Formats: sequence, structure tokens, C-alpha cells
Amino acid sequence: MNRIDISNFIKKSIIKRETSFFYDDIEEYKTILSTEINNKSVLVIGGAGTIGSSFIKQLLKFNPLKLVVVDINENALTELTRDLRSCKEIIVPKTYLTYPMNFGSTVFKKMFLDHSPFNIVANFAAYKHVRSEKDKYSIESMLENNIFRSKKLLQLLSENSPEHFFCVSTDKAANPVNVMGASKKIMEELIISYSNRFKISTARFANVAFSNGSLLDGFNNRINMKQPISCPSDVKRFFVSPEESGQICLLACILGRSGDIFFPKLNQNDLINFKDICTSYFKQLDKKILICKNEEEAKKFSITSDKNQLYPVFFFKSNTSGEKLYEEFYTEKDNIINNKFKSMGIIRNSINFDTNSVHDRINQLRELIDSNYYNKESIIILLEDFIEDFSHIERGKDLDQGM
Repeated sequence: MNRIDISNFIKKSIIKRETSFFYDDIEEYKTILSTEINNKSVLVIGGAGTIGSSFIKQLLKFNPLKLVVVDINENALTELTRDLRSCKEIIVPKTYLTYPMNFGSTVFKKMFLDHSPFNIVANFAAYKHVRSEKDKYSIESMLENNIFRSKKLLQLLSENSPEHFFCVSTDKAANPVNVMGASKKIMEELIISYSNRFKISTARFANVAFSNGSLLDGFNNRINMKQPISCPSDVKRFFVSPEESGQICLLACILGRSGDIFFPKLNQNDLINFKDICTSYFKQLDKKILICKNEEEAKKFSITSDKNQLYPVFFFKSNTSGEKLYEEFYTEKDNIINNKFKSMGIIRNSINFDTNSVHDRINQLRELIDSNYYNKESIIILLEDFIEDFSHIERGKDLDQGM
């Protein structure tokens, strides 16, 4: 089966730019970045994923003294280390340690206190898939990671304050229609509630093209396994490259004012339809698509390595819970600062913020889950009561019920 240069495909067919969207700001603030990172001690949580590992690669350009990486995925941590040590452009610090552990665990706290103080802490350990909210168990697990463990980490950091703390958010936090977006919206408010204790920032940004577990990454896997492809025909998303995802997080981490929520200055013209990407993908592979009526028809088609063979693809209209046809970075109610950076805007919602309110909401969520008298619907009702802009899209079908 043919292969394509993914990095080149992202530049040519998805983000449609040769130079990083954040290049000008990286260059303008290079001295500040160097001053704040050089010879500093850094902890990266969730560092083996696409965004976390990209953040690390951007960070290492500025020569930190010590790097500790935590991730629950032991295999991914191993591959991260092999990648970093095999790349001639990267200098790995003399003190470089990886730990396969949960950042909410007792052993994490022991490790953290033993290696403290950290100058920079960045957390990328997030549930990012809408498919991870199919029932009360999956939702509880998502809330545990995105909210409750985040609060535990923030409390630990408030007692051992870094110079910079960053925690990744998502564009799905703007007018959320799924629990993932709602959980990140609450996480943002949680961050703001701690922003007077130490410097803390976050960023909402676009889909990361071909990130681990993404639909586009799934294209590669299906091709390699000679399996049909299933792709929504009506869903549009903003995209950044893996490199760009690390850059905006680094910029937000170091340059942000406490409580700032960063976003890329992409506009509605930058939204891209998944169907268009899929079509370009097969054009790059030099293969023609056989459009199938449904998944069953697509799976019946036998795929070979014949270059001239049509490849089965099922295009469908989105019909699953929590799926929005397009994304956005902010709402009309957000306080937007657009003139500080060339490539990034800032949401500054810390003004007149009710700290007690967000902690009360989190406590109510905890009480509901701990009561055991809850289901998916009761959690969603409570979240909708907490978040004015949250309106869950429920269609009775989740992403795990399709290819």
C-alpha cells in the first residue's frame, strides 16, 4: 500500500501554510522564552501524547536543566525517549526522567515532592475524545481526570508553586455540546480560581492533524491494515500541525498572565471539512475512492495492494451524541484581548470571577458521583445547571457504535 509524507500532507492539504502559524511570536519572544526556560527544572504531565511530546520538543530548544515526564502510557514514554535521543536537533538534559504513573496517585505526589521545586509544570493529561462519554462510568472517569485530579494537582502546586503552570484546554469548551467540552470549561474556571496563588495559564486550540487516536490518524491505520474508511461528510474543524500545537502551549505557558486562556487567531475560513481531507488524502495516495452506501457494504469489499483498485469509503452525516458540526474558540460573553500577539488571542475571564462558585459546583459533582445514585442524564443535568452555555447534544448513539 502506498504511503504519504504526513508532515508534507498536513502543510499542503490541511493547514495550507509552509511556515508555522506561531513563527512570528516565537521569534519576537525568543529572548524571553530562553530566559524563562534555560537552566530551569521542568515537569511535563501527559508528556508522551502528541501535544505533550511536541511541547517537550519545543521546550528543549531552550535548554532546560532538568526534565521529568509523567504519562500513564508506559510504551509511549519509551518511544518518546527513543525519539528524543535519536533526533540530532534535540539536546536531552543530563537529568531526564520518565515515570509511568497517574498524576492523581500517591506515588506521583511522592515523586513530585522529591524532585521539587519545579520552575515550570505543564499538564497535558486530558481525556480528549467525545467517544469517551458513552455512559456514567466513562463520564465519571472523564470528570475524575479533567476536573478532580486537576484540582488535586492545583492544590499540590499551590503549596509548591512553580514560576509557570500550563494546563491544556480545548476549543470544545466554547459553547460546549458534550461532556468533554463541559469538563474542560469547568477546568478553565478551576484554573482561574487558583490564578491568584501562582501563575497559571491555558489554551484552547484546534484539532491536531494526525494526532494519536484522531480520525486522521485512523486513516493511516485503516490503510495499513487494508480496512475500509468511515468519515463524516458534514463536520468541519480547525486544525494545527503537531509542531504548532506544542508552540502555542509553550507560548501560553511562558508568556501568559495568570488566568489567561489563549487561542489561535484562526477564522471561519480556516475550518476544514473532514470529507475534503479524506478526498485529498486518497489523491495523495494516488488511489480512487469507491463510495459505499453503509459500513456493511464497505466491509464486504476486499482490499488488495493493486494500485488501480478503488478503495472503499463510507461518508456519513454526523449522528452521534455530543458531536458539533463546527467548533469555535470563544463566545460573545468572553472578554477577548486581540492586540497583544500576532498569532494568538487571549480570553481574560478572571475579572469579577466568583471563586467560591466553581468550588461549590465541583463539590456538588463529587457528591453526586460518590452517592452512587446517578446516571449519565443526571450528570448532564447538573453540568447544564452549572454552565450557562452548555447544551448537550444527545442522539442515543455514541462513536463506539460505528467504524
